[in-house]
Amino acid sequence: MNSESDIVSRKPAYTRRNGGSRPRSVKKPRILVVTPEITYLPSGMGNMANYLNAKAGGLADVSASLVASLFDLGADVHVALPHYRRLFHMDVGRLISDELRVYKSRLPDSRIHLAEDRCFYYRETVYSSYQEENPKLALAFQREVINNIIPTVQPDLIHCNDWMTGLVPAAARRMGIPCLITVHNIHTHNITLAAIEDAGIDAAEFWPNLYFTRVPRNYEESRNSNPVDMLASGVFAAHFINTVSPAFLDEICRGWFDFIPPYFRAEIVSKRDSNCAVGILNAPDDSYDPSTDEALEQRYTAETHVEAKRANKMAFQAKMELDVNPDAALFFWPSRLDPVQKGPQLLTDILYNMVSKHWNAPLQIAVVANGQHQSAFHDVVRLHDLKDRVSVMNFDESLSRLGYAAADYILVPSLFEPCGLPQMVGAIYGSLPVVHDTGGLHDTVEQLSIDENRGNGFVFNVYGSKGLEWAMDQAMAFHELPAETRAVQTTRIMRESKARFNHAVCAKAYINIYETMLNRPLVRSV
Repeated sequence: MNSESDIVSRKPAYTRRNGGSRPRSVKKPRILVVTPEITYLPSGMGNMANYLNAKAGGLADVSASLVASLFDLGADVHVALPHYRRLFHMDVGRLISDELRVYKSRLPDSRIHLAEDRCFYYRETVYSSYQEENPKLALAFQREVINNIIPTVQPDLIHCNDWMTGLVPAAARRMGIPCLITVHNIHTHNITLAAIEDAGIDAAEFWPNLYFTRVPRNYEESRNSNPVDMLASGVFAAHFINTVSPAFLDEICRGWFDFIPPYFRAEIVSKRDSNCAVGILNAPDDSYDPSTDEALEQRYTAETHVEAKRANKMAFQAKMELDVNPDAALFFWPSRLDPVQKGPQLLTDILYNMVSKHWNAPLQIAVVANGQHQSAFHDVVRLHDLKDRVSVMNFDESLSRLGYAAADYILVPSLFEPCGLPQMVGAIYGSLPVVHDTGGLHDTVEQLSIDENRGNGFVFNVYGSKGLEWAMDQAMAFHELPAETRAVQTTRIMRESKARFNHAVCAKAYINIYETMLNRPLVRSV
């Protein structure tokens, strides 16, 4: 739509809006992470979206832990957040308060910058069910970041996240500040220049760096009638981009998904072809650790998992009203019940058949999740009287954590998955993932091979109920092996997963991008 985005300068100095160049400095580069979460994804985008609308997805966990990890590694990192005053200080916002405490426990107050606006202060939910209100919240946040927080922090590099920060890279480019945007999900909003400026953002300063619905002839003719795509603008204007898994970036560029607009794909391909796009896996929050998790009946390590998981399984089975049997093969569904992405219909299609086929094993299925497909599970359970073998309950974080510790297998048969965290959490807790081979699932789950002593789960390649049934049968075949054999593999998988799926690893990958963009070290060597 606009002219082709230029490749990031490799020089350590850069021209700023007020003229001149910033000289090479002996100080560490300053990074500003701009995140609309501690919440803030569309309704239905996560189990938490149905739980007080307080936390909608993994972006909150990832943002908090990434910033803390960067700080722990010695980076000069700052974070910009919306100031949801009421949610930060009231019980209804307990989950958001917990997220804020992650920042405050690890960062000095001087590094936390809260965007102030009355539209944030008195909300009892973060993301509105009225679609026209959500862009207004995003604009208020970005206005404060562009007008106040960036001038205060004076960062050397800005790291943005998703469509709700999509105008910041354009403003940063105008200011001469390198910018990275992380694409967590393919969601966006279109909004006119007039609406952007009415919100207090001087878009006339950087409008050529935005991505419009059609090619703009000039500022005046586009101001009222040529909407700006927020996410595409962020990708277009940013110097670097990253997706939250390498495989998802490759799938976008190959055009595997018809829900991704061709123009957006073209921008991603352009960045990749310019060596300005990479995939970096997210990681679960550090609190997901079976040796310290207070939600568990009995905490454990890789070396002590056998008896502890049996104790957790019996406690979980009792809470879920399943037959209490520590020898049962327990499959756990932890993700939202969204048939568009997560594939719960694949499981309901084969639910009766799988339970019947493995009745004597016995096989049990526990679902702790909200979403539109929940009623289909209840229908199958009632129709076939499976209540002792299949249980479905609304999402509850403590119950879900206990489920990870109790389960033998985690079900994640997503059609597409930008990253996904349940399969990583499951492996850390010694619950082997059963997944469709896509996106972040491809990058984190390898078919288990006992002969080669490698792999960490069960992977099906062709999306469909038959594929899921095959993978679950593979898990059941593993379950029939001697307990000692299973214990050896589970111990290995837990050790490898804890070392691989953590925010220290994730933060180091981001530091590599920052250093590439700045062409200098982020952290001074000692």
